[in-house]
Amino acid sequence: MLKLKSRLNMAARMVRKGSRLADIGTDHAYLPTALILDGTVPCAIAADLRKGPLENAEATVKQYGIAEKVQLRLSDGLQCINQSEVDDIVVAGMGGILISEILEAAPWVKSENIQLILQPQSHDEVLRKWLWDNGFEIKKEEACFEDGKTYICMATTYTGLTSIHSEAEILLGGFISKNDEASVSFCEKKIHRTEVRLAALKKSDPENGEIETLEKILNEVK
Repeated sequence: MLKLKSRLNMAARMVRKGSRLADIGTDHAYLPTALILDGTVPCAIAADLRKGPLENAEATVKQYGIAEKVQLRLSDGLQCINQSEVDDIVVAGMGGILISEILEAAPWVKSENIQLILQPQSHDEVLRKWLWDNGFEIKKEEACFEDGKTYICMATTYTGLTSIHSEAEILLGGFISKNDEASVSFCEKKIHRTEVRLAALKKSDPENGEIETLEKILNEVK
């Protein structure tokens, strides 16, 4: 068996049993390897933009004897993946803006049969807004600690229904109502950054229209 660290384990728990998996930005292919070994998924596509990570992935799947169950692909995002091949897609290890761009470039992900498991390292609010604006429902959001950092993960599916949310909901997502330690830590850091940004704007550019938005966010959270 392959034991995943907290960040990848959080994503692994969201993968549906029996689904065909695509892991975008796979690096060492630890996630698909662990899920195949524990019987969660029967097969996987491990994709990465660079040859180096794919060589690492190849070494991993050979080490665990599952090379025949994992397709290794050099792919810019989802460009070398077909809709008919996958049920669950994990995109992790990159910023929310880049994840949004990857999804935007693959309109076939707008399918009710596909689940997206997304782990933005930054700009999660940009990704959240893109999902809601494009007809996706965020079904679950979780947070965890790893090596002193806080990481988040979200599971989402396409419904075709766009939804409107407040600025605070876009900033904090489902964590706004959670009280576990990692979720609270995530919210506190985001709120602190908002307060710092607000203070800086009030000092340097008091007429900036962003000030009103930031004040609304903080008031809603409080």
